[in-house]
Amino acid sequence: MAGTETTGESPKTTAAVEKTDEPTGERPKQSSQDLAGLEAGLDALDAVQIRRTSPAEVLVQKVLPPVVAVALILLIWKVLVWAKVTDDYKLPDPKLVWDALQQLWLKGELLDIIWTSVSRGLFGFLIALAIATPLGLIVARVKFIRAGIGPILSGLQSLPSVAWVPPAVIWLGLNDKMMYTVILLGAVPSIANGLVSGIDQVPPLFLRAGRTLGARGLVSARHILLPAALPGYVAGLKQGWAFSWRSLMAAEIIAKSPDLGLGLGQYLENQRNNSDMAGVLLGIIMILFVGIAIELLIFAPIERRVLRSRGLLASAR
Repeated sequence: MAGTETTGESPKTTAAVEKTDEPTGERPKQSSQDLAGLEAGLDALDAVQIRRTSPAEVLVQKVLPPVVAVALILLIWKVLVWAKVTDDYKLPDPKLVWDALQQLWLKGELLDIIWTSVSRGLFGFLIALAIATPLGLIVARVKFIRAGIGPILSGLQSLPSVAWVPPAVIWLGLNDKMMYTVILLGAVPSIANGLVSGIDQVPPLFLRAGRTLGARGLVSARHILLPAALPGYVAGLKQGWAFSWRSLMAAEIIAKSPDLGLGLGQYLENQRNNSDMAGVLLGIIMILFVGIAIELLIFAPIERRVLRSRGLLASAR
């Protein structure tokens, strides 16, 4: 009886075990497949899809909007002239501004005027960059220096650049040294503050990992701090160029001397003295054009490269 009962239950038990083992063997496979699918989904979310922009898209997205905006401004300007909203000498016809531009070109003075200001602005900006970068690193990393100099840099950044022109003229006279001094006083605080802000946003884990690998001092600044703080640093560079250009224009408008040559600011002031509103507007347009051109040709590509290296280019569009 006992042997018969044992023999009768054995197939049922074996079948039960097989039924129990069957889903148990499938569960790890399903779990690994689900995990692999989840990882693939997360990778797809993290990946930034970057594709080459077609010429038609560049034309529509990048070129067409500013062209339409300029055309709209010219149309409104022309309508105001037709409507006689003010005297002609206060608001000249756009054609008169174009004629003034042609005269400068035919005289061979246009490129010389632009280059005088652009060369000063770029050279002064490079000097400011060489001074502001180590200054920003020191202020960001040394607490005692930051407590003493940090508020001064913020105050200098908020000070109008034109305020430095009178003392610079008294200190250095009417020469290029005065121009570069005004540029430095306007640009250095902005670049340094941008670098300090970028370093403040670097995760402390980066620095600890660098120290673990032996990166200290200048090596840490070169390979960890500056690359990690690059977005804030680039923003500071863009703002620093804007301050450099504004400072230079203020100095050229106020300071007048044959030794300084004829730049855009001095051209603008000369046309004001001659009561030539068309020339004044032409000077303003050229100053605006140069500022935009430097931004698009130099700083925009640098910013795109930084964003692309961090996978942020798609969100920047």
